[in-house]
Amino acid sequence: MDIDYNVESQQIFNEAWKAIKDGFYDPDFHGQDWDTLRKKYETLALNASTRTDFQSIFNWMLGQINASHMGLYRVETREDLQRETTGLLGVELEPTTKGTLKVTSVVPTMPGDRSASEILVGDIITAVNGNSINKSTNIYEFLEGTANEKIYLEITRGGASKEVVIRPKSSNRTENYNAWVKERKRLTEVYSKGKLGYIHIQGMNWTSFERFERELTAAGLGKQGIVIDVRFNGGGWTTDYLMAVLNVKQHAYTVPRGAAKNLEAEHTKFINHYPYSERLPLAAWTKPSIALCNQNSYSNAEIFSHAYKTLDIGTLVGVPTFGAVISTGGTGLIDGSYIRMPFRGWYVKATKSNMELGPAVPDIVVYNNPDDKAKHRDTQLKKAVDELLSQLK
Repeated sequence: MDIDYNVESQQIFNEAWKAIKDGFYDPDFHGQDWDTLRKKYETLALNASTRTDFQSIFNWMLGQINASHMGLYRVETREDLQRETTGLLGVELEPTTKGTLKVTSVVPTMPGDRSASEILVGDIITAVNGNSINKSTNIYEFLEGTANEKIYLEITRGGASKEVVIRPKSSNRTENYNAWVKERKRLTEVYSKGKLGYIHIQGMNWTSFERFERELTAAGLGKQGIVIDVRFNGGGWTTDYLMAVLNVKQHAYTVPRGAAKNLEAEHTKFINHYPYSERLPLAAWTKPSIALCNQNSYSNAEIFSHAYKTLDIGTLVGVPTFGAVISTGGTGLIDGSYIRMPFRGWYVKATKSNMELGPAVPDIVVYNNPDDKAKHRDTQLKKAVDELLSQLK
């Protein structure tokens, strides 16, 4: 069947424009005239010679509204997908004066951390598959297309040459994340002298919530309080579940048979005892806590940050969140492309302010330093720990 490109383009534009016209959460379009924007951008979009350009121009029009959680997404074809991959060793490198590469850290569970292909901090990588590493070469050229393939590294360790056989991976995202969280836990232990626990919430989804519930007891076991971190959290929908865990108020205390010899005389010793695990559908945290957010806390992670302050659960530390909070949906278009559309606004009850373009501002604003990672520190985390410890005194 033949499809007229121009006719189809007009239909796609009409459908996408009307979807936003009828469904965008703010009927005033953040102060923009949606009809006027159509007149400005329609001809440009319809004159685009490719779907990629058409999509870009339509999204420029959407950009005039200055809202998050929206966009026109076209159908990807085989040609759109990246075919080349770069093999990753799971190490961080710095150049030496000779142009070779010195290993400064090894990511746990990545190829360089395995006993059969172990790379150590301080090793010098001098060649990959016989290709010398020097000032005029880029190691990643030699790692292109090597993911899951056996390669040979020549390294210098303690002055002696050694060959390492290794299979690089195509991704290190999960491993880097786990290593980052492990380091935050270690820093919290050091900063608090063992008094506080630490939990990072990766996303506002069910997987992350279940992980939060599992870790809550372990991270808080024997601790006086806990640090809850939603920095670099892209959002989701589980804030209210987290609030249900963190905002539990004890309304009674219980004393089981055999706990006290003289119940009337001793029952007040159990004033902090309540059978939460039996009575509540979710886990419960009733000790003090403090929360961390940053500019990379998005959407539902921002709702969490606002709620943490509004419900007075504890102190919020870090830097203002991104300011992108709208409930979003969308609809498919005639060619299989998709228009994402915000349909419901979110407002802070206490201040009546719109969370869209209205970030959660921490009670204590503190920025991390550019050299924090290199020096194995976390300025924001340190401030949160110090603040919670001061509140516990």
